[in-house]
Amino acid sequence: MARNFCDFRILLLAAAAAFIFIQVRLFSTQSEYAERLASALESESHCTSQLQLLIDQISVQQGRIVALEEAKKLQDEECRHLTALVQDLQKKHTKRLTDDLEVPVAAVVVMACNRADYLKRTIESISKYQSAVASKFPLFVSQDGPDHTVKSMALSYNQLTYMQHLDFEPVLTERPGELIAYYKIARHYKWALDQLFYKHNFTRVIILEDDMEIAPDFFDYFEAAATLLETDKTIMAVSSWNDNGQKQFVHDPNVLYRSDFFPGLGWMLLKSTWDELSPKWPKAYWDDWVRLKEVHRDRQFIRPEVCRTYNFGEHGSSMGQFFKQYLEPIKLNDAHVDWKSMDLSYMTEDNFVKHFGNLVANAKPVHGTDAVQKAYNIDGDVRIQYNDEPDFQRIARQFGIFEEWKDGIPRTAYKGVATRDPTNLIHKERSEVQYGGALCILQG
Repeated sequence: MARNFCDFRILLLAAAAAFIFIQVRLFSTQSEYAERLASALESESHCTSQLQLLIDQISVQQGRIVALEEAKKLQDEECRHLTALVQDLQKKHTKRLTDDLEVPVAAVVVMACNRADYLKRTIESISKYQSAVASKFPLFVSQDGPDHTVKSMALSYNQLTYMQHLDFEPVLTERPGELIAYYKIARHYKWALDQLFYKHNFTRVIILEDDMEIAPDFFDYFEAAATLLETDKTIMAVSSWNDNGQKQFVHDPNVLYRSDFFPGLGWMLLKSTWDELSPKWPKAYWDDWVRLKEVHRDRQFIRPEVCRTYNFGEHGSSMGQFFKQYLEPIKLNDAHVDWKSMDLSYMTEDNFVKHFGNLVANAKPVHGTDAVQKAYNIDGDVRIQYNDEPDFQRIARQFGIFEEWKDGIPRTAYKGVATRDPTNLIHKERSEVQYGGALCILQG
């Protein structure tokens, strides 16, 4: 019995030992599998992380590909634009080379400052007739000052060249109460004409202002007059303006005159004349300065009977001076004139003295305090004699023409004879001009 019990204990211990061994092995195996599972989970997590990183990199690369495609499209578009631009520039260069073969008659410059609405109206008027003769009359706009609206307006037109005069030097007037605008205008004119004659090397320049419209035959008129200006050194400039060119006074668009009074308001001068004027250009009131006898030195100015410019500038530096009475009623020529076939030899100095002298000699003299009234009742040319400036002003006032004198010369006057139209001649006594073997009393 005791033996059997002992064997049972041995068996029980053996079984317990086997159980413990099995449990140890099982635990060891479980631990190994747990470590392998943890390692697998860690590997899976790492793979997932790497996969996400790869996905992110692919997304970035796709974004770059899309961006590159967009950039390529833009480059292709820019390339097409640049190609078109190069072709356009080549065409313009070819046209410019072709145009350069034709020497310009004159540069045309519009003097502007701060009136964008006026400038637009002026450019539109010029463009109607200039585009067909652009190679003969290249167009410029010269702006004085920094007004951005005017600059944008000028730059919006492809057919012109824009220039800008920026002058910040203080203006010191010579007399109290003077408008500095007249000083700035004089500076601007000198700068612009220096640019056109010396930088751009034009031989002639036509000066317009930013409140002018032009007649349909404006360019033909100046082209015809350019020959006179070149060949007759007694002509200082050619103007498109008649101070007494109001609608009720003028009739013949074919007629031209010489005048000792500088009209301005659309005028052409030569480079050789500017060579003379530029070094002594005045600080202000440049137009009245040109009217001084010491400046024009017995040279005359060509002007038409019917104006080729119209000044609509009621508001400006002169504050509308004379506008309602003298400027607004001006007749702008609208008749066709064949200037190319016109014989202008009568405008040379010797011929015009005879031509104009005959007009004066054949005009019927009218005398007395009621001379103006008598003149209205006479069919044909008449002439009225004046003695001095106050006497002229009295007669001019009755006729409704400009009363103003500058340096002893009435507006429109030639040899002292001021014309309202071909049938009304107002002249000064006691001076002699020889013509055709006869003697005509014109001015003292």
